[in-house]
Amino acid sequence: MTHPDLILTGGTVYTADSAHPSAAAIAVTAGRISALGSSAELARLAGVDTEIRDLGGAFVMPGLIDAHTHHAIAGEEDLFHVPLPINANLDGIVRAVREHAADLPEDAWIVGGPWASDRLGELSTADALAQLDEAAGGRPVMLTDDSHHNRWVSSRALEVADITAGDGVAVDADGRPTGVLFEAAGIPVARAHRAAGALTPEQDRLASRRGIEMLHSFGITAFQDAAVSTPTLEALRSLDADGDLPAWVMSSMLINDEIFGYTPIGEELVFDGERFRTEHHRPDFVKIFLDGIPPTRTGAFIEPYLPDDVHGAHHHGDTLLPHDALTDWLRRIAGHGLSAKIHCTGDASVHAVLNATETLRGEGFTEARIHIAHGQFVDPDDIPRFAKLDVVAEISPFIWVPGPIVEAIRAVLPPDRADRMHPNRDLLDAGAIIAGGSDWPVSVSPNAWEGIHGLVTRADPSGQFPGVLWPEQAMTLDEAITAFTIGAATALGLEQETGSLTIGKSADFILLDRDPFAHPADALASTTVTETWFAGRRVYLRE
Repeated sequence: MTHPDLILTGGTVYTADSAHPSAAAIAVTAGRISALGSSAELARLAGVDTEIRDLGGAFVMPGLIDAHTHHAIAGEEDLFHVPLPINANLDGIVRAVREHAADLPEDAWIVGGPWASDRLGELSTADALAQLDEAAGGRPVMLTDDSHHNRWVSSRALEVADITAGDGVAVDADGRPTGVLFEAAGIPVARAHRAAGALTPEQDRLASRRGIEMLHSFGITAFQDAAVSTPTLEALRSLDADGDLPAWVMSSMLINDEIFGYTPIGEELVFDGERFRTEHHRPDFVKIFLDGIPPTRTGAFIEPYLPDDVHGAHHHGDTLLPHDALTDWLRRIAGHGLSAKIHCTGDASVHAVLNATETLRGEGFTEARIHIAHGQFVDPDDIPRFAKLDVVAEISPFIWVPGPIVEAIRAVLPPDRADRMHPNRDLLDAGAIIAGGSDWPVSVSPNAWEGIHGLVTRADPSGQFPGVLWPEQAMTLDEAITAFTIGAATALGLEQETGSLTIGKSADFILLDRDPFAHPADALASTTVTETWFAGRRVYLRE
């Protein structure tokens, strides 16, 4: 008889497995869950070398799963970028740049963020650009907004990237660039920065490892990186080869690139991912950008935006790929055994993905997983099609509650549409798979309990923004947890490995400071992870 390596007893175990929803004890053998049951039952399995630990009633649940992160970017920002004060105004941003610039070499780049989307009007002026230039001492500056889709850059950065005008380049009344660059217009600056000093392979490893450490502190043991570069793929491969990748990682390889400036993308990248596969790293997805974001009027909508001087009264936004091109890519990647995560923020882009998927399913491509990422706005007639076509509603970031991004959206869409965001209840009731995601570092942190708090209450967990956002779309606590456990695991194709505490699965679990079911919903965001375990090994302990 093989005895367990570890037995945890005396706990409140939430399994996320509907067949066996609760237990008091867990046994772990060779990194896998080998038994669940009462403390007395599992104690009888112990051998002389079995470690037995009394949990003292602690709440235990599966490790959380984040279906949409940019973990390496977050790690890079934490290690190498200038952090801007949260929701800083122009003065606060300029002050942070000036303080950081004080000790830098003359031509050093200043890279940081995020600045809040609702500060766009304040930053996009000639005077603001002059203040940024002065604070930076004439150095190139690249500051990313909270959506990570747009940048504010200095005059020197515009010069280095040879940007004077063009689509996505904001200008003042005299036609001069203000330094605000929307979507793909910022790619030349990103590439100029990378050319001046890209991360070394070891720094890429450090960034990825730091991102995973931060995820562990929030109880996340599996995640999907929603847009990887070749250096990140190699960092993940080499980390796992060295036994230093304590998480399940699903990578998404870019077909098109509207914001990152990575090379290669498309053909050269997505059909070459297999060489980066390891036990814990799976390059099984591609990433497609189908539109931009509503605050900059680049999301694609069925009904028009509010009128403005630049776009007029009938601007809807556009999808970035026509139907035939999108369908062809989905057909090709499905034939290659890959799945797709497709960025959609407007209801027209969601509709386009469902149409393309309907074609794909009709041709017999039933295995490819299709994620509509974000899916903030969905036409009511399209909601039943998610389940019918086996399309995952990957909800991210945590903007199903009032906040700065919601405020920015309210400035460009009529109120009756702006506030009907994230129809999560309707999608659930229609049978769709819901996968929770943070889009971290678009979300300030990947703390799933903030997202869960919002899913249940539709209220801002921080209390900074009053009210609720479309409260009829609230979920129960069990449903919200499912979105960040077995729901996300199923969406990612990891349901056989993780997502629930089920015998045979990886022993990925977390201990909390409380039983979230025993506390009021408006306290859910205060839930804290005290320990994170991956494959039967503790990878995080709260000090």
